[in-house]
Amino acid sequence: MKIKICGLNPTKDVQICIDHKINYLGFVFYEKSPRNVDISDIKVLSSYDKKNSAFVAVTVNPSDEFIKKNIKGIFDFIQLHGSETKERVSDIKSMGLKVIKAIKVKEERDIEKYRKFDNADIILFDTPGMEKSIEFPRELINKIPKGEKYALAGSVSEDNIENISKLGVNFFDLSSSLEAQLGYKDHQKIKTFVKKVNELKN
Repeated sequence: MKIKICGLNPTKDVQICIDHKINYLGFVFYEKSPRNVDISDIKVLSSYDKKNSAFVAVTVNPSDEFIKKNIKGIFDFIQLHGSETKERVSDIKSMGLKVIKAIKVKEERDIEKYRKFDNADIILFDTPGMEKSIEFPRELINKIPKGEKYALAGSVSEDNIENISKLGVNFFDLSSSLEAQLGYKDHQKIKTFVKKVNELKN
C-alpha cells in the first residue's frame, strides 16, 4: 500500500512523515486553499533527508515560470489539478519532473478521462470538491483502474481504509482526515493512520 499526505506544512510536518515512511508528501500551491504554502517556507525542504519519500507540489494550471522558479530542484513530482492537457503533461515532464494528474470524478464516465493522460506517472482519482472533504462515491471505487499508478482521494480515513482496500485500492491520498483543525495536520492522527495501514499489510 502507498500513502500520500497532502496539505503539509514544510516547517512542521515533514519529518514525521519521513520517519513514518509516507511515500508522497504533498504541498499545496493554491492561494484559495487554507493549506496554501508560503513560498518562502519551501526552501527548508532542501534540508531534509527524504530517504524513500517523494515531495509533491500540488498545483492548478502552473506556468513554466512558476515551475522553474519554485518547483524544479526541490520537488520530485508536480500534481496537476487544472485544465492541463496531455501535451501540457509532456511539456512539464520535459522539465525533469514526474507528473501526477488529478481526475475529478462525479460520475462513472469521468473515470475514463484518465486514458487521455497515459503519459502521466500517476493518476489521482479525486472528488470535484478537491479539498472540501467530499466522499468519493463508493459505487465508483471499484470502477477505477487498479495498480500502483492509480491513487484515490476523497475522505479516505482510518475508519474506511479497510473497506476501501477490500475494493482493490492500494494507493491512498489523505488530507483533511488527518487534521484536528482546518489546515493543520495532527501528528497523532498520522501515526494512527500509518499503524492501521501496517496492520492491513500484515
